[in-house]
Amino acid sequence: MIDITLLRRDLDGVVAQLQRRKNPQPFLDVARYGELETERKQLQTQTEQLQAQRNALSKQIGQLKGQGADTTAVMAQVAGIGQQQEAGAARLEAIQAELLHMLMSLPNLPAADVPEGSDETGNVEVRRWSPAGTEPMALAFQPQDHVDLGAPLGLDFETGALLSGSRFTMLRGPIARLHRALAQFMLDVHTLEHGYTECYTPYIVNREILEGTGNLPKFKEDLFWVFRGSGPGDAAVASEQYLIPTSEIPLTNTVRGQILDPAQLPIRLTAHTPCFRSEAGSAGRDTRGLIRQHQFDKVEMVQIVHPDHSAAALQQMVGHAEAILQKLELPYRVMALCTGDMGFSAHRTYDLEVWLPAQDTYREISSCSNCDAFQARRMQARFRNAQGKPELLHTLNGSGLAVGRTLVAVLENHQQADGSVRIPAALQPYMGGLKELRA
Repeated sequence: MIDITLLRRDLDGVVAQLQRRKNPQPFLDVARYGELETERKQLQTQTEQLQAQRNALSKQIGQLKGQGADTTAVMAQVAGIGQQQEAGAARLEAIQAELLHMLMSLPNLPAADVPEGSDETGNVEVRRWSPAGTEPMALAFQPQDHVDLGAPLGLDFETGALLSGSRFTMLRGPIARLHRALAQFMLDVHTLEHGYTECYTPYIVNREILEGTGNLPKFKEDLFWVFRGSGPGDAAVASEQYLIPTSEIPLTNTVRGQILDPAQLPIRLTAHTPCFRSEAGSAGRDTRGLIRQHQFDKVEMVQIVHPDHSAAALQQMVGHAEAILQKLELPYRVMALCTGDMGFSAHRTYDLEVWLPAQDTYREISSCSNCDAFQARRMQARFRNAQGKPELLHTLNGSGLAVGRTLVAVLENHQQADGSVRIPAALQPYMGGLKELRA
């Protein structure tokens, strides 16, 4: 959430930064915001004046009583002021609620040097890596895509659709083992080499937890949710819960409402979980294969750090995701996302895109973002600074990696002419020493 004091101090500057995001709809109803702020100031001034009058009259009542005089008229005035104060307080609460709703709907402000652009075409390539140097090696035969390669190995889209509908997949036998091995490999690298603490999190969380990371209220239609109790009527609103779209949500919220000692920082957490996304608005996109699913697995990285260290932590996190790709011998490139392609909560984002030979292109496999104080302000997650005063933390998150997309990349990049798939050396211990997958 954007700091409301910044909005009050520099409205034009905030609006200009929001407009850099190139959203076709206005992010902020400036006219309505101005009306609310004007009324809020008037009410606060009025509240102070009424309280001063009430204090003066209360003092007068004490004096009258001391003189044995009648206080009825003055007490009636005090009662009238009390009614005005109650009405003012109720209206002020309504204004504050509407202002909070506005703030909760505003995305984070992009860093000043984030590339300008309206969509992914404005993203800027930072670097490339391949086992062969910087460019992927061309296969000596016509590559198959992961759907055709995976079918003989247990990749079963038909059963997934039978059980749950489109964009759900069943994995059997060798392909299921490879999927599990990839997740275990990623967790081991992040915990043993990169200093993250492994976590097991709930897969269903409360509404306020998603509000804390910025997924609600704006992206409700992208989520799956459930109601505990009588159903989706008025009586069940309090028990509304959501399936997590990523373990970033529970991991980041572990510091919700806390004031940490600086010695506890940085906090590095990782988890392997399923992720559930309704993919609202993505009809017709990536309908073939594992690229865009309603349920998929991901190993997530989260860092919670001192504000002075978040820029360096983002670069570190990108390096942690790159290490996984390099160990798996997968060509990739790092992209700095432009203002129009960044996520809602991000201050700065780098995407890692892996090479897919069958598509002859790079596809996103990890997204690493510095959210600065945006999420911490929503969660009220703080630490005590050098002066002993509470100050907002900075939060970061990144995929380390999306397991299904990594599976796709391993199948396509390590396929062999006969349809078998070579297992990268780093992954072989997790496959019982197996060096190839064959039907």
